[in-house]
Amino acid sequence: MPSRPRDLLSRTLRSPDSVTRFSMADWDLLVRQARSAGLLARIRHVLARQQLTAAIPFAARWHFDAADTLATKQQLAVRWEVEKIRAALNGLTLPLILLKGSAYVMADLPAAAGRLFNDIDILVPREQLGPVEAALMLAGWHPAPLSDYDRRYYRRWMHEIPPLQHVMRASVIDVHHAILPDTARYHPDSATLRSRAVAVANMPGVQVLATEDRILHSATHVFHDGELPHGLRDLTDLDLLLRDAAATPDFWPRLTTRARELQLGRSLFYALRYLRYFLDTPVPDSALAALGSEAPNRFTLALMDGIFTRVLAPDHASCADAFTPAARLAAFVRAHWLRMPVHLLIPHLFHKAFISPWQRNAKPA
Repeated sequence: MPSRPRDLLSRTLRSPDSVTRFSMADWDLLVRQARSAGLLARIRHVLARQQLTAAIPFAARWHFDAADTLATKQQLAVRWEVEKIRAALNGLTLPLILLKGSAYVMADLPAAAGRLFNDIDILVPREQLGPVEAALMLAGWHPAPLSDYDRRYYRRWMHEIPPLQHVMRASVIDVHHAILPDTARYHPDSATLRSRAVAVANMPGVQVLATEDRILHSATHVFHDGELPHGLRDLTDLDLLLRDAAATPDFWPRLTTRARELQLGRSLFYALRYLRYFLDTPVPDSALAALGSEAPNRFTLALMDGIFTRVLAPDHASCADAFTPAARLAAFVRAHWLRMPVHLLIPHLFHKAFISPWQRNAKPA
């Protein structure tokens, strides 16, 4: 692995007590990096857990307090929206399976601490997409504005329908039928994921993915997404999920076995590698050894290190070097390469690079 990441944010997450030695310039930089990574509220939570909030100088404290207030408000909003979604789908004979951030909140997981949200993700059977979309539209969620090309792309190739936005509250729902597109190189079986989903306490009809599956989905999201402005935030989600789950006996063998069953071993390998790098997550050597067959060759691994040690760092100028733009471009192309065969990839990238910008900028005659 390369040397330790340079960013102050990762160092603070690894060693929270280092803030007791921060200068005002350090606090200023931490606030900027944390805001760019969507981690201001989580940093405040980490410091509170370590009884270090008194170390935050008055001039910086309001940034963390404001982010914490926003995170608390968003979590209340998520609970409200989940109840409304549950009511909207009440007439359908299917469970409401929550994914990612909303699942962390509703299941009261440590990964909900200081978490900010853009949308609510749900997983439904493919054959129920039509009834689910119709029910949500009747309840006020309607497709967000998209170009004709993007709408066709979602409907034909993606693992989700176009995002639905509420006409009054502006909340956004992503309705998934899988966790990766049909055209992707890997095909984790959605029915297998749904079959092991677990109920949320005191919320009849609401479920979340099983422990191992929610970790694997989080890893898959990070390492199949070509745009990672909040990559470090997503790694902190994984860190919290793993630390919580690792208290269960035989967790690590179950996780690596499940990863291979779902064709997600490579994503888990990368997740564990970069969790160690950025956050010192206590990953046992046995877990990485169990994924040995999933590891890429030495050349590919060196290339991935060069990419992900840059794109998972905070999206802030202080964390970038001369190779960061190239790394971000490489991550974007790699994600699309994993999602689409080449005969679809080239026309898609051409359209997004040249035709879409032209259409956005075209003025009516």
